[in-house]
Amino acid sequence: MTDFSALDALGQAELIASKQASPAELLEAAIARAEATNPALNFLAQPLYDRARTAAAGSFTGPFAGVPFLVKDLHMAIKGERSGEGSKLFNGYRADYNSTLYERYLAAGLNTFGKTTTPEFGLTVTTESTAYGLTRNPWNLAHSAGGSSGGAAAAVAAGVVPIAHASDGGGSIRCPASACGLFGLKPSRGRTPAGPHLTEGWLGLSMNHAVSRTVRDSAALLDATHGPELGSRYSAPAPEHSYLSEVSREPGVLRIALMLEPITGVPVHPEVLAATHAAAKLLESLGHHVEIAQPALPGAALGEALVAVIGTNIAHDVGLRLAELGRSEAGDDLELVTQMFAHIGRQTSGVGLVAANTLFQQAAITVANFMQRYDIILSPVFAQPPIELGKIDLSPSDMEAWTANILGYSPFTALCNQTGQPAMSLPLGTSSTGLPIGIMAAGRYGAEGLLFRLAGQIERAAPWAQRRPAL
Repeated sequence: MTDFSALDALGQAELIASKQASPAELLEAAIARAEATNPALNFLAQPLYDRARTAAAGSFTGPFAGVPFLVKDLHMAIKGERSGEGSKLFNGYRADYNSTLYERYLAAGLNTFGKTTTPEFGLTVTTESTAYGLTRNPWNLAHSAGGSSGGAAAAVAAGVVPIAHASDGGGSIRCPASACGLFGLKPSRGRTPAGPHLTEGWLGLSMNHAVSRTVRDSAALLDATHGPELGSRYSAPAPEHSYLSEVSREPGVLRIALMLEPITGVPVHPEVLAATHAAAKLLESLGHHVEIAQPALPGAALGEALVAVIGTNIAHDVGLRLAELGRSEAGDDLELVTQMFAHIGRQTSGVGLVAANTLFQQAAITVANFMQRYDIILSPVFAQPPIELGKIDLSPSDMEAWTANILGYSPFTALCNQTGQPAMSLPLGTSSTGLPIGIMAAGRYGAEGLLFRLAGQIERAAPWAQRRPAL
């Protein structure tokens, strides 16, 4: 068998375990697929082919023993390799340590052969940067692959790998999964590690996991990587069962709140609404109770708090990098939107930062109380089908238009980063032009097991893994 791209990651691992293929064969097939598709899609930020080939000649252990893998080029350190962070400011930077999560990927047997593209510091829900250019959607090259894990999603959608590392500080796993027709789960706050030098990103907004073709791959990877790390101030509740075992279990009859309006009040595209209603009908056909309901939240205030928290983190990170370089100014090495975030961060007081974090806690309490009555909140991921490239890049000619475009495009996902809840994008919809539309399901804090049970049920009822873009 030579078409390894037809298999998910666990299927590839089974092939290696049964000696029907070797890690080297799978790696070379993945590299060949990357070389064939990357010129059109631009998902590869840093190739690590030689490193992976050396590893493929050795031995692997773990549930994904020998399976080729890609990691996002953002806060994912591999000792001795470049970490570009999607920014010209990090040109020439090489890590002198491994990220804790990367160590867990090694222990799981994954063989990393490259890093995927991201916008500068992961600051937008498209993957476009002056450092690496435009990452294109495999379903339509004129459109965004989503962000900030757009490179990961484009590579998985193109069949280069069946699963890839992604991270999510405001929707950056769910948004590219939605845009590229994949499954993507953002774990609960504290579920996966951010170390070794930090134990949370963006004051707990940002979490790491993956985008994948199948639900079972995502579950098995979370089994291999979840759990507290040294120095953690908190961790998500331990699961009752393995996540992989949850995928084949029935979820029972669930109470589902259908959330059709963003908390910011921006309009939702009719095709997105139609796809969300269709998903609700599918869930009703599976025996679940669905009703229109959503928590009352201060959308504008939460948006301002999000910008304040992200801005202070960006200002801090830029300051550290400039100190490393012995410079006082970033100049043209930072994109315009990044400069704006850093400026806001420098203007945000300590009192303002505490106020923003307090607002997140209050939102989490409000949503938790709301979810005493519901098991799942069902909503769109994006408010529109995948947007055209160039509309929300980080160096806009019109900042006012950029702000309106991004607020109108992605108003749903950030709430779960603010509350810490797990949420997943399910590839259930398609626009009239053939572009994927993802549907989001959010669960209570710590309830990834329930999300995997529901996702497994939906995947069996409406399979998507074999839907591929015509590359």
